Amino acid sequence: MRKLQFWLTVLVGLSGIMAQEDLYRKVFVFRNDPSDAYVLLRAQAEQPLQNFTVCLRSYTDLTRPYSLFSYATKAQDNEILLFKPKPGEYRLYVGGKFVTFRVPEGRWDWEHVCASWESATGLTEFWFNGKPWPRKGLQKGYTVSAEAVILLGQEQDAYGGGFDLYNSFTGELADVYLWDGGLSPDKMRAAYQSLRLPPAILAWKSLNYEMKGDVVVKPRLREALVL
Repeated sequence: MRKLQFWLTVLVGLSGIMAQEDLYRKVFVFRNDPSDAYVLLRAQAEQPLQNFTVCLRSYTDLTRPYSLFSYATKAQDNEILLFKPKPGEYRLYVGGKFVTFRVPEGRWDWEHVCASWESATGLTEFWFNGKPWPRKGLQKGYTVSAEAVILLGQEQDAYGGGFDLYNSFTGELADVYLWDGGLSPDKMRAAYQSLRLPPAILAWKSLNYEMKGDVVVKPRLREALVL
């Protein structure tokens, strides 16, 4: 059996549960709908971001809008936001503006997405279940601030707060990563297949997080179907 490694002692208190942990084959389960729960991810970019890639895996039966990954700064609440407004559609926000990617819907299975952006060209890449979608342009020349609050499960309409419970996530989240650069096509596919990945600002196998509200860590019951 794979040995679970803890780098920090788990602290349990009224404010939430804090840990740094290898979450291999585990998930965050957000149990209520709507939900006031979220997971605060503790990571700081050392400098402003000119490029980034965010990847994660989700499993839900929600049909209403919900937020997956929210990176807010004091100046811009949607500095980076991965949002699903309705079935079959994802939005990537950078600096408050967004592009839309439409995807197949209806299998009620795990969905893996990776979204990347580069300032120099303004190009965004979107990968859905290991396959690239047509690239689009967004915020050419923009710089993403390094000082941010990063949340899973809620959309921030203010720095660290301002939640709309009907944009909250209910279901299971896993395999969350954030890089301060782009990934090659091979690495995008490796992320989908849960293979070895380059060092990241946020990495699922060494995640520093704090859970708030009704969210728990549990073993994954259903594996993603990798095609």
